[in-house]
Amino acid sequence: MRSSLLEFIDSGLIALVLVFMIIRPFIIQAFYIPSGSMRPTLVENDKILVSKFAYRFHPLRRSDVIVFKAPPEAALDEKDFIKRLIALPGDVIEVRDGMVFINGQPLHEPYIAEPPVYDMPPVTVEPGKVFVMGDNRNDSNDSHAWGQLDADRIRGKALVIFWPLSRIGVIR
Repeated sequence: MRSSLLEFIDSGLIALVLVFMIIRPFIIQAFYIPSGSMRPTLVENDKILVSKFAYRFHPLRRSDVIVFKAPPEAALDEKDFIKRLIALPGDVIEVRDGMVFINGQPLHEPYIAEPPVYDMPPVTVEPGKVFVMGDNRNDSNDSHAWGQLDADRIRGKALVIFWPLSRIGVIR
């Protein structure tokens, strides 16, 4: 009896390790939010789950919250950033009078606390690139500062906050 219990536990541990080794790199990964650039949607010390699989079967969508490898213009090291996807290839983005415009239309942004205090002339997003911005428009190291992001740097789509318990919820 004891040996079959040990075999069961041993098999279970091996299965867990294998599942973790498969799930983490390819399907879902946890990330930590180190700054306030995505306030109020995400705050410092939030822990989130990111689907690395989301864009294998579905196209990128405006307003998705994404994790990506920071471009060299944005960071000295290869760290991960999290921002909101604002514009797709072919879109014309502009910031003026405290509003973001996509293709000449004001962007409805219920997720920001304060409008941007800067202007940005119209920019056409190039093929293979996207334009990302932090929800905390006035305190975010994002595309308005360093330019368009290569879409192949995107690691995944943010899905849920899982920690702290008081903030558990779907990321919108």
